[in-house]
Amino acid sequence: MSPAATAELRLVLAVSLDGRLAPAEGGAAQLGGAADRQVLEEALAWADAALVGAETLRRHGSTCLIHSPGLLAARRCQGRAAQPIAIAVSRSGRLPAALPFFRQPLERWLLQAAPVPSEAPAEGFGRRLPMESWPQALAALAALGQRRIAVLGGAQLAAALAAEDLLDELQLTVCPRLLGGPHGWLPADACVAPGARTGWRLVEHRALPGEELLLRWRRPGAQGVTS
Repeated sequence: MSPAATAELRLVLAVSLDGRLAPAEGGAAQLGGAADRQVLEEALAWADAALVGAETLRRHGSTCLIHSPGLLAARRCQGRAAQPIAIAVSRSGRLPAALPFFRQPLERWLLQAAPVPSEAPAEGFGRRLPMESWPQALAALAALGQRRIAVLGGAQLAAALAAEDLLDELQLTVCPRLLGGPHGWLPADACVAPGARTGWRLVEHRALPGEELLLRWRRPGAQGVTS
């Protein structure tokens, strides 16, 4: 993929030892500790924008923010906004106005399945973009300057991107818990593109406090903008 043509996507998740995002009964797992929070913020500091699914926003109410003074200062020195743009992915474009997400100190965009009802931004969003396909949407985001994108979940969003071999990097914090149940970071019925099934390169492994382990894997030929 040409760096001018599309965005680079890094999936950022905390998972249990058995690859789950949530306990068997559902609900929030609260998997990552302070060290996972730090590496999450490092990924957000790298990113121009962060993709988050509408259902994840409905469940959690908000998206992740950078709090580290050092990371915030580094972004300011680079002439970047304090926070990456939060891009909600929604078929309907309808999110409850009472969500704390709409009061967070960041810019919000909406990526909505085409056709969208009008060119005007949806309420609470600074920009609304139609999504005819994932390649088209990512090319549009790159053309608007959103070249480095952190994917924050959930599982359905990760599955949609894996199905088209669009994930350039996986950043997984493995946490010392066993959860069981059906809530894997990819759904059990997910279809992964043949090209994405093998060939991942381990580019970082870091033991974190709290018995957590950071793993970063990259696809062959990924653009190299990740440090």
